[in-house]
Amino acid sequence: MSANFEAKKAVVEEIKAKISESKSVVLATYDRLTVAEVTTLRGKFRDASCEYKVYKNTLVRKAFEELGVTAFDADLNGATAFVFCPDETSGCAIIAKAVKETPALADKLVPKSAYVGGAYVDAAGVKKLAAIPSREVLLAKMVGCLQAPIANLAYVMNAIAGQKS
Repeated sequence: MSANFEAKKAVVEEIKAKISESKSVVLATYDRLTVAEVTTLRGKFRDASCEYKVYKNTLVRKAFEELGVTAFDADLNGATAFVFCPDETSGCAIIAKAVKETPALADKLVPKSAYVGGAYVDAAGVKKLAAIPSREVLLAKMVGCLQAPIANLAYVMNAIAGQKS
């Protein structure tokens, strides 16, 4: 076998490993992004423990096929960036926030689909995932809801104790 074939097999194995280790993989069009914009995006993804990579679509298609996933065939054409994430929502949220903060990115960075929890998610689903708060925010809200009745009870008991008969 040729050295080129072996190199491609190694890249396919690398992609399969990244897909298997990630809770979500976001596919996005990255047409006409400048180096500065890509560098900024990579930094945002790195801060969230995500990895932004660009691979050949045919190699990613092969990796998905070897994992038994064929839903991405239509999305694997054109300039495609891949974001490998340790959770379900961070990649989608970072893309949505970047587009919101920099309107010039709206035409350049467009989510195509995602692979979340072993399932295909279309572009509309990616937008819905982006709207879900992070795990930490959801936990903080839950703690606040659990703490509110106890705080109210303490306030009422304090008010009763403070009354002079």
